[in-house]
Amino acid sequence: MADYDLAIIGGGLNGVSVARDAAGRGLRVILLEQGDLGGGASSATPRLVHGDLAMLERRGLLRVRAALAERDTWLRIAPHLVRPTRFVIPSHSDERPPWLLRSWLLLYDRLAPRERLSASATIDVTHHPVGNALKRPFGTAFEYSDCLVDDSRLVIANAVDAAERGADIRTGARCARADRLDIWRLVVIDRGHRRVITARALANASGAWTASVAETILRMPSPVAGATQMSQIIVRRLFETDNVYVLQNSDRRLIFASPYQRDFTLIGTVGQPFKGDPAIVTMAASDVAYLCDAANRYFRERLDPSDVIRTVSGANVVFDRSRQRALRDGAMIFDRPRGKAPLLTIFGGEVTTSRRRAEQAVSRLTPFYPMSARWTARAALPGGDFRWALFEAEVDRARERWRFLTEAEAVRLVAAYGTRIAAVLGDAKIRADIGPAFGPELTGAEVRYLMAREWARFPDDVLWRRSKLGLTMPSEGYEALATFMAASA
Repeated sequence: MADYDLAIIGGGLNGVSVARDAAGRGLRVILLEQGDLGGGASSATPRLVHGDLAMLERRGLLRVRAALAERDTWLRIAPHLVRPTRFVIPSHSDERPPWLLRSWLLLYDRLAPRERLSASATIDVTHHPVGNALKRPFGTAFEYSDCLVDDSRLVIANAVDAAERGADIRTGARCARADRLDIWRLVVIDRGHRRVITARALANASGAWTASVAETILRMPSPVAGATQMSQIIVRRLFETDNVYVLQNSDRRLIFASPYQRDFTLIGTVGQPFKGDPAIVTMAASDVAYLCDAANRYFRERLDPSDVIRTVSGANVVFDRSRQRALRDGAMIFDRPRGKAPLLTIFGGEVTTSRRRAEQAVSRLTPFYPMSARWTARAALPGGDFRWALFEAEVDRARERWRFLTEAEAVRLVAAYGTRIAAVLGDAKIRADIGPAFGPELTGAEVRYLMAREWARFPDDVLWRRSKLGLTMPSEGYEALATFMAASA
């Protein structure tokens, strides 16, 4: 008998979503991640959960409708991580005509589920707060509803839920060899220790490493044609509102400028073909200049490449048949030769459709395993057991219980942990009860929680994936955090 029903290589969003779905259906699951969860492209997304308005221009109505349905599902099951936001498209005289934008948005409203967010509207930016940051020629803009998501915490929440449903999540565990018989025999280097495990089925969800895993570990032809690099830039905050600005660029791309970690703005995305090591993805100077130029067409405050505080990049693989579609929808290949154990390859795709993609992937295994019905669309992720409209009430509840929290601290903690904030702060009565401070917001209590419950091992795991507090962390805080984590390991 095999040790597990399903082994998964890769701890990005696709991998942990498959692990969660399969564990919840009763399968014995192990997930192997050679580095940290969400260490690749899953922590470098545009942070959008949306129906993809631009897809209407390509007449992808069914895809938009499916994505909007998934948007509403995310709001139900992860209201702490997925937040509704009003998106604003300034009408530019050199780009799409206003009547076309308005038509898109009316159709977008119609395609959304009945329990929809606020409908689209036309606004006069000369008398509206969204116009304060814009150059004066802009008089009209169009507003609609979509969502922002904390991408890296969504990865962690899926992994936590998978583990609580019985999945074995191993970080720092590299699959060195996989032999395919009637079961899979995997040789794993788990934090320096060699072990052999067996599984009835294998899922290759290694993201940008899909081709190398297929060719060197599975020793079979790769289904992947190449990779695309997606990049954004982080700059100082350009506007005071909580809106997301959708900027029509001169090449007809839509560029998003989003509020980011209170004091910053995230601008993206630009895509380029990628070749090289997916562990080392750097943004070209020309792409930085491209995004600065796109922002400068609209915002009064001018951006130069020297103003960029940080770049965010990740590589995502694309499929042979249709590079663009595979990138947006993801690709899934199921292989089951006679007498051989099943192999599932899943890669690519946007955050919005990741839950449904995992659900469809696990469902391919139903002829081989007795398993329960699909369930992830109805079950809240850890900390998400409240209605999204009650987010502010959860913040107020946190401040009532832990009176030493500022409003900004309570908002950040609820946005990260939802109703599980109590697992982080415990019975603390005063600030001293939550341990030493590392930088302006991170505390010993939170670090201990992340190490014990969320697989954090190194400072970067905490500062750039479990949170984005690295943006405000001074060097002495980083060094103190590294010392604290080493002593707590």
